[in-house]
Amino acid sequence: MNLITRSERKKSAVKTAAILEGAMQEFLANGYAATSMDRVAATAGVSKATVYSHFQDKAGLFAALVQELAEDKFRTVYDPRDENALQGEPRVVLSELATKVLNDAARDSQFCEFMRLIVGESGRFPELAKPYIQNVAKPLLDGLTRYLASCSELQLSDPEATARTFAGTLIYFVILQRVLGGQDLMPLESDRIVTTLVDLIAPPC
Repeated sequence: MNLITRSERKKSAVKTAAILEGAMQEFLANGYAATSMDRVAATAGVSKATVYSHFQDKAGLFAALVQELAEDKFRTVYDPRDENALQGEPRVVLSELATKVLNDAARDSQFCEFMRLIVGESGRFPELAKPYIQNVAKPLLDGLTRYLASCSELQLSDPEATARTFAGTLIYFVILQRVLGGQDLMPLESDRIVTTLVDLIAPPC
């Protein structure tokens, strides 16, 4: 009985992965509005009933996809479950975190395309941004705020606003350069952004 249960769970996990991959392809190719559960099922190679048995509706599927991206990609940059994720001398910690974010965005074109989808369609579908905020933005900002608040040597009057300034600068750089294609019109080396941002928050002695 246990072997059957294990086998069934494995098959379910395989189908879930196939559905999420199919959903990613369809969302990026056709946008949120034009993507249907039928198209996702066809691309994933499963039945429509299977898609609905794993995900209640399209919004739930999209939210699960964002969570999957957060766990698979974003946690290589910052894992909120790791109590030691942000520890050490501020200039080193901030520089390493900023470099990881920008390098990861430069390497991962699919994530940038997904960000383009969220930014482009969140006006019509505000609910699209919520999973990103809950699974990606908020954990990073909360962790960074706690870290900056613990760095008394920085003498920050508002660690939360500083954390948002730090993250916002990086996100804006990624959106402008990678998502909107600004690297061709106004190129800027990422290490200049990192150095300047770190110097503003944790000035060198």
